[in-house]
Amino acid sequence: MLIPNRAMVWLAVVPVIFAAMIPFDETMRGPMLIADAAIVTLAIVDALLTSKKLVTVSRRCAEVFSIGRTNPVTVELRSRARRPLNVELTCELFDHASSDELPMAIRLRPRRRAVERFKVTPTKRGAYALGDIVIRYQSPLNLWKRQVRFPAHQRVRVYPDVQQVRTWELLARQDRHHALMRTTRRLGGESEFEQLRDYSRDDEFRSIDWKATARRGKVTARQYQLESNQNLMFALDAGRLMTAEVGGISLFDHALNATLMLGHVASRNGDLVGMLSYADEVQTFVSPSGGRKAVQRLIQASYALHPAMVESDPGRALSALNLRVRQRTMVVLFTQVIDERAADELLRVTRGLYPRHLPLIVVFRDNDVDALLEGRAIGSVKRPALGSASAGAASAGAAQPMTRDVDLYTRGAAAELLSWREGLLRELERRGALILDVDPEDLTPALITRYLEIKARHLL
Repeated sequence: MLIPNRAMVWLAVVPVIFAAMIPFDETMRGPMLIADAAIVTLAIVDALLTSKKLVTVSRRCAEVFSIGRTNPVTVELRSRARRPLNVELTCELFDHASSDELPMAIRLRPRRRAVERFKVTPTKRGAYALGDIVIRYQSPLNLWKRQVRFPAHQRVRVYPDVQQVRTWELLARQDRHHALMRTTRRLGGESEFEQLRDYSRDDEFRSIDWKATARRGKVTARQYQLESNQNLMFALDAGRLMTAEVGGISLFDHALNATLMLGHVASRNGDLVGMLSYADEVQTFVSPSGGRKAVQRLIQASYALHPAMVESDPGRALSALNLRVRQRTMVVLFTQVIDERAADELLRVTRGLYPRHLPLIVVFRDNDVDALLEGRAIGSVKRPALGSASAGAASAGAAQPMTRDVDLYTRGAAAELLSWREGLLRELERRGALILDVDPEDLTPALITRYLEIKARHLL
């Protein structure tokens, strides 16, 4: 496909100028015809020189993408031209995916190849396909742009955030994740001796083994392992309240990403991990299991799950859990509560779980309600999770005023909702549940830290 370039458009204007002058000067007819013939000849020759076979393109990418992450895609271009080419490249993406790097401008040297990369960010899980690749390059005389479409249908599956699992695995191999484990040591949560290792500045002074230090000639610390072979069950609410989005990702997907990350950490600690999801009925149930394939089972069972616009029935999830899981289990329940009905259901479920199991209820903060209460524009400032390092810096900054006066009734309603919510969380704690009240984007690190604290205190 040939597309006229700007130079071609300007050349086409020349005969028009001559034609406009003919009524005033008949001698301009000859130059007009000459200009017409010259322009047509140049255009035809330039078009013939722009062969479709000047460039070939191929694409490579992983079969699995992570939701909410930038996933790399590689394209390789090979030039058969004897001249440099300025190539514009774009790729047809699937629904719920975007890339800030498309289209790309590539300088292709004569008879050389170029390898370029761009990143794709999907916002919804499922099975999709990357579409065709389309390139444009200029003709030798710069009169045309040749557009070539390369069929490149390629299936990809968008999974929960598996990249964070790989990142954690890399840190673990480099033995840098012990900084996170420091929480358990600080709480006195060592269960039994595991091994000796070099002392680091993150270790407590009391962990030093002085005999081993004298024997090895360098400071050596004792490393302890937490109690293992315990059950950890994730219960994900997939009802309508979990369809709300934060950062372009639904609350359900935030919960699912945290599930996989903590599942990986727990399985490395020797615990058994399982999962169930529910809306108005139980959608999926994965019994607790251990080993390297435990997290893979969670991924396979959940990558096609999506929240539905129905009211959740946590009672069904509780019945399925109590029927299939007999051993005492830490149950991590992800949900959202904004009304009395959901609150009553949650209180009833907590009463059914405790003390047979240890419930950890994860509820998501709504920063828009906080903004209304404080007189800020909705979405202006994100309130950090309790205990995070950014909490002090965020509170020290000046609140951004709303663009219009906040109605006092609106602020009063926001205050009443937050007060009601705080009372509900305290009542859940009184009934034996542990609570994690967190912003969705801070969920994963906060949940892992809470899990390690629970293990360190032997609450399970």
